[in-house]
Amino acid sequence: MMQKPQSSSDRSETTIGVALAERSYDIVIGEGLIEAAGKRIAAVLPGARCAVVSDTHVAALYMPRLAAILKREGLLLGEAVVPPGEASKSFPVLAELSERLLKLGVERGDAVIAFGGGVVGDLAGFAASILRRGVRLVQMPTSLLAQVDSSVGGKTAINARQGKNLIGLFHQPRIVIADVGLLATLPRRELLAGYAEVVKYGVMGDADFFNWLETGAAAALGGDEQALTHAVAQSCRMKAAIVARDERETGERALLNLGHTFGHALEATTGFSNRLIHGEGVAIGMVLAFQLSVRLGLCSAQDAERFRRHLQSVGLPTAISDIPGPRPAPEALIAAMGHDKKVKDGRLTFILLHRLGEAFVTTEVPPDAVKDVLSA
Repeated sequence: MMQKPQSSSDRSETTIGVALAERSYDIVIGEGLIEAAGKRIAAVLPGARCAVVSDTHVAALYMPRLAAILKREGLLLGEAVVPPGEASKSFPVLAELSERLLKLGVERGDAVIAFGGGVVGDLAGFAASILRRGVRLVQMPTSLLAQVDSSVGGKTAINARQGKNLIGLFHQPRIVIADVGLLATLPRRELLAGYAEVVKYGVMGDADFFNWLETGAAAALGGDEQALTHAVAQSCRMKAAIVARDERETGERALLNLGHTFGHALEATTGFSNRLIHGEGVAIGMVLAFQLSVRLGLCSAQDAERFRRHLQSVGLPTAISDIPGPRPAPEALIAAMGHDKKVKDGRLTFILLHRLGEAFVTTEVPPDAVKDVLSA
């Protein structure tokens, strides 16, 4: 059941546990958490030294501040900075980052701190998983998308020419520290891209949360700390519960990919470029999932239109035609979808909808219906 937002007089942090036996960890959410990050990490990882990985954008804004905090606790090994953007999730950047971390002196008992958005979390997490056969990981997500999704659950990966996140490992963090205050400097486009992952949780399995977002999204996206913290916490609460039940995505966890089969194909066919960032692809992908569900007689057109209008109202793209530049051909999109991680026995896996708040996984989708939706 959806919990109510905290009152304005209660600005204390929220802690959500991810129950994975000996690999369990906490997600800590609140404003100003960066200031106590050193003490918190030292408590979770006593004796560890930390190498901080960030991108040039986040490093310019916050790296001196975090470095000073870690240095004060005797934790700082050094820093590694990668270029921003999806193109950094590649073998060349992974190799360069791994060499840099070794040069800093990261040992088996040390930790890598992923301090950035989803790209940094995926890349630094993957580097941590393979460095010296695995060193410990701390996630400090600085984007809304990373705070509500990619920092939680242990997925790490880089991209391949064939598609997104096809090369990677599960490597759970030891703690996730989500300081919502850091979102204040996030460009509006990145904030909206993260919101696509927030609304996904309501559409996927919590109609009450979606109802709240219809009225609360404007405040959250406008910088209201109470509303934003609630949106992040509810998203993390839902993901933590699913990850605890299905860590390796053998069943229920696939629901978290709502919109992603379409979205990843859109990202691949637009060259993983600034034409379409991940959350925008997910937004369009969820609209397409609704349209496919309606076409197959699984969901009402009213629910699909209600969802589309909500995305449109906050400023997210809702159609393939909203992507700048040449429109990807349906055939190219279907070919890209064929490389999706969820393909089984050559059959595409889709997350479709019965209604707002009720998604399900299926491989029983006629290819012609998919092509029709992509051509519309």
